[in-house]
Amino acid sequence: MQVDVCAGLCGYGDRIAAMKRRTWLQTIPGVAALPAAWASLRETTKSPSGGAESASAKETGGKEAEPGQASTAVYELRVYHAYEGKLDDLLRRFREHTVKLFEKHGIKNVAYWAPLDEPLKGRTLIYILEHPSREAATANWQAFRDDPEWQSARDKSEANGKLVEKVDSTFMALTDFSPRVG
Repeated sequence: MQVDVCAGLCGYGDRIAAMKRRTWLQTIPGVAALPAAWASLRETTKSPSGGAESASAKETGGKEAEPGQASTAVYELRVYHAYEGKLDDLLRRFREHTVKLFEKHGIKNVAYWAPLDEPLKGRTLIYILEHPSREAATANWQAFRDDPEWQSARDKSEANGKLVEKVDSTFMALTDFSPRVG
């Protein structure tokens, strides 16, 4: 299956041939190391008994998932295609507002990247979020969009024009052969 990953990239579509999604993802520095990065980023918390409790145990009411048992957690890969000259403003908005507001609404920040190579360099933000479930993702995104603090931050950051031309969002689940997250 061919996917034109450059559609809507403000002129890049005609310069880059359609490519397979896997090929495109492999061009993003660090994507190959995501499972290892997730493992190092996952936090442990103190359980009521005083011992360490993994985030997955916290999500399942204190019970660790059995080996081979699927987690209900879902990950969301998001790619923001910024308008020309707007990436710095977008990064500032994330740094100063968005990341904190995601956490406020139950959306866990996993990691953020800015591509180093053309044609995505200087115009793209790539990040991964974690949600307890697909249903929670839907509810948390709605709460985030309805938050007056978010609306104010968005409106102020876009006083001189919109920052984001296009958003790509892909929900993902860990495979059974993926290294454990957490």
